[in-house]
Amino acid sequence: MGLTLGIETSCDETSVALVEDGRRILSNVVHSQVDLHKGFGGVVPELAARDHLERLPQLLDLALEGAGAKPTDIDLIAVTRGPGLAGCLLVGVGVGEGLAAAWSTPLTGVNHLWGHIYAAMLARPGLEPPLLGLVVSGAHSDLVRMPEHGRFEVIGRTRDDAAGEAFDKAARMLGLGYPGGPALDQLARTGDARRQPLPQPSLPGLEYSFSGLKTALLYRLRDLGDTVTEQRHPPDGDSSQIKADLAASFEHSVVESLLEKLDAALEAHPYPEVVVSGGVAANTLLRKRAAEVVGDRARLTMPPLELCTDNAAMIAAAGHYSTSVVGAVVVDPSLGW
Repeated sequence: MGLTLGIETSCDETSVALVEDGRRILSNVVHSQVDLHKGFGGVVPELAARDHLERLPQLLDLALEGAGAKPTDIDLIAVTRGPGLAGCLLVGVGVGEGLAAAWSTPLTGVNHLWGHIYAAMLARPGLEPPLLGLVVSGAHSDLVRMPEHGRFEVIGRTRDDAAGEAFDKAARMLGLGYPGGPALDQLARTGDARRQPLPQPSLPGLEYSFSGLKTALLYRLRDLGDTVTEQRHPPDGDSSQIKADLAASFEHSVVESLLEKLDAALEAHPYPEVVVSGGVAANTLLRKRAAEVVGDRARLTMPPLELCTDNAAMIAAAGHYSTSVVGAVVVDPSLGW
């Protein structure tokens, strides 16, 4: 199938895209709901679902116009079926089903996390499995083996918070607002992790845990009192610099924990290709350190920033390959893979 229409509505980005042969992006229109949810400090599912419903018709028109395509050109519709917010997913799936019926076009449901792996293939069209993937987002921190198209084996995951969730909660503790991940990344660039060291989480095997790190940050802030988040001057230094140092330290602990397991996974499964993707893959330190950790053992691919966050192009790419693979296998379905 040549031309795939992708629809993504799993959380707080509404997106429609057209992708040719699973590799070439013809259009990829994304609407972010950050301004809608900012006042609440996080995503409000009901508001998100309603906004998806309102935005999708316009985004569909923009995607078709941007690709210079019409409905009769489309060979396949791919829509995110999960994981994500139930109401948001229902909107996307409902629109996809309606278009499929109206246009007499095949429809396929795509796992959102598969999409993040295929985002790397959009960035590097020559990339093929077998590969080792680290998918890090607001809700997931998963190490995955992909020996071939349509087969994903989860070999490591988080026991509690995902990396992105940990960043968001740390940002809230530091008074940085929403969305927390980008704000913490920016502040950390002006800090020094060595001045406010926090523990690096480490579990046996390939599992992650970030709940203890969050608690360590909370206790450190309690020891410092309200001076840091309220920008008053504590007796032991400038409050703004202490906050930047804490942001850098928290970021350092999360990134090193993620890459410690990636390093171990690469030793155990020496695949020639490594993919690091998902929203957290936009983090500055992670992008720098991942290249250093992987080194010359494998070829590292990290999508550009616009393909790290949720988008429909990656869903279209994953949908294209899901229909071309017979008997696709999912290992550990409890994760939604």
